[in-house]
Amino acid sequence: MDLKPTKTLSGFIELLPLQQRCFDECAMRMQKVLKTAGFAHLDLPAIERAEVLTDKDNWDEIETQMFLFQKGDTKMGLRYDGTVGLSRYVAGHMNDLVFPFRAYQFARNYRGERPQRGRYREFYQMDLDIMGIDNLSENYDAEIVATLADAYKSVEEFIGPVNVRIGNRRFWNAMFAYLGLNDAQQRAAFVLIDKKDKIKDFYEGLVEETGERAAKEINKVFTDGYKCFADASDALKSAVAELDKFMELLDSMGIKNAQIDLGIMRGHAYYTGIVFEFFLDNFPELGAIGGGGRYEDLASKFSKTKIIGVGAAVGFSRLMVALLDENKIDLSKFERPVKAAVLVMGGEQVSFAMSVLAELRKAGISAVPYLDADKKFKNQIEFSDKIKADFSIIIGENERVANVLTVKDMNTGQQQNITLDETLKLLNMVK
Repeated sequence: MDLKPTKTLSGFIELLPLQQRCFDECAMRMQKVLKTAGFAHLDLPAIERAEVLTDKDNWDEIETQMFLFQKGDTKMGLRYDGTVGLSRYVAGHMNDLVFPFRAYQFARNYRGERPQRGRYREFYQMDLDIMGIDNLSENYDAEIVATLADAYKSVEEFIGPVNVRIGNRRFWNAMFAYLGLNDAQQRAAFVLIDKKDKIKDFYEGLVEETGERAAKEINKVFTDGYKCFADASDALKSAVAELDKFMELLDSMGIKNAQIDLGIMRGHAYYTGIVFEFFLDNFPELGAIGGGGRYEDLASKFSKTKIIGVGAAVGFSRLMVALLDENKIDLSKFERPVKAAVLVMGGEQVSFAMSVLAELRKAGISAVPYLDADKKFKNQIEFSDKIKADFSIIIGENERVANVLTVKDMNTGQQQNITLDETLKLLNMVK
């Protein structure tokens, strides 16, 4: 019989237990920050109707981007990000929610596109959003950035410090209007600015698409700064003031690692105001590790009510897997997840050993039993060593009869015969 393959499908992730413990710890810490900030956790369905996921009817065109399938007459697909499901959820539960409504998701998402380094077909993404009906103060934009900055701060010991760069779509809309660019020229300039750091002929591309005068003015934003256009038009004056106020708000919230970078555009067309991206100080080569911005109409395809929001997304799998694969994270903290290995010397000791195990776990002590009681002591102590248990609790006939435990410190090799209560105190004292 031929053996089945053990390797995962391309674009899917599997971590070793040591890596997974770090992954889980970082996820837990970041979510704790969001919960402290009052974001409700949403666990939305992984499968949505196809008409919810896309407005396109041509499956041949979109099947390379999504996982789509059909059951009976119902076309459906796997979610590819958190935004679409959130839009449907908010529109469907509008009368049950209190606005401004804040929510976060931490979930697996799926994309059918060709996998490559840093882009997976199955991946965890963390989304956080604040939404209002008809209007939403721009102060919430600063809160989203500050909250996400705090979430990254909670895992700084593993990923290092981050910085955030702030852009503004309103500034560019006002700039393009001031320059008199038509719709086609604006779209072309938008794409070029969005890819500014990835293309060598940025200025030449601007000249070709917008003309020399407009190209010079757009380029001047990056050479002389955005404030030199504060008096060019009322719209530009307003956009410049918005950026200045936004940076003041971030500073008041303790965010000192932010800077304005009007090359940050975010590729999604639905962003309408402030946009932002986070980067790792120590690993800038990874590019943006999270970002978002303001959107003016979240749920227009589901409701006539105008829902305005500001949101962000963290490519959690992309960030963590990149650092773990390249050994950029010190995993020594996660090498010893087990406090005690309970070793059972003979079948007659199993019941007593299991009662000891129950008391250890009741006290919150991580404990693993070795229940092949007929195995030699050498095999059992080797198991304790391999799982890197801090202590081995050895239970033989003498221990059972005397109602004591032999506790061996696996780091020093010292061992002692003590009662269960003394064992619980000892193990709880040792970090």
